[in-house]
Amino acid sequence: MAEKISALLTDYMKEQPLISWDLRCFSDGKSLLDSGHDFDLILLDIQMKDLNGMETAKRLRQRGSQCILIFLTVLKEWVFDAFAVQAFDYLVKPLEPNRFYQTLNRAMAALKQREQALLPKLTSNILIQRGSSREIIPLSRIRYCEVLGRKVYLHQSDGSTIDYYERLEVLEHQVDQRFFRCHRSYLVNLDYVRGCDAGQVILTEQEKIPVSRLRERDFLQALLHHMKGRDTF
Repeated sequence: MAEKISALLTDYMKEQPLISWDLRCFSDGKSLLDSGHDFDLILLDIQMKDLNGMETAKRLRQRGSQCILIFLTVLKEWVFDAFAVQAFDYLVKPLEPNRFYQTLNRAMAALKQREQALLPKLTSNILIQRGSSREIIPLSRIRYCEVLGRKVYLHQSDGSTIDYYERLEVLEHQVDQRFFRCHRSYLVNLDYVRGCDAGQVILTEQEKIPVSRLRERDFLQALLHHMKGRDTF
């Protein structure tokens, strides 16, 4: 059964090209709890040795886990207990693939909403150090970032530029999903992108920065995905 569910999950996730994922299988609840992983989505049977699925779910919640829990079981009578552990769905075996995929669609949508709700709180600003002083820079003001030598230059919406000593790879991990590494020397805020032409990213005010040939396809996919997630372009 675990192999069958893993195969169904793999087929489903292969159709989600913009989502990175990793699948793990555990033979019992204790192994899952001992793994120490904080999963986004957990599929649980109820009948398992030593520690059943419902008790495993309770312990996950006691630890503070906010993961989406979906039960897959032959035991219909446990459905009301699932409410106590905030189960997302309760599917009865034998599993119907269409029903399973419908549940996964809803789960992916819920995870996306959760991620979008957290992003503004987590990454609305970055903190940079210039000499002995530190400055808070709102990400919404940064049009693009450029590295020259050992310095990063933040080009802002008001036309000003801030420079400080840092590697672009470090900055890339500090910003959120509105930024894309379009070139080894450039990180662009997709909110300010107006198009792409002949290896150039076109920004507001018709300013242009390069996009590498190897990253152009991924850049266009990221831009389309970004456009779907905001109200205006």
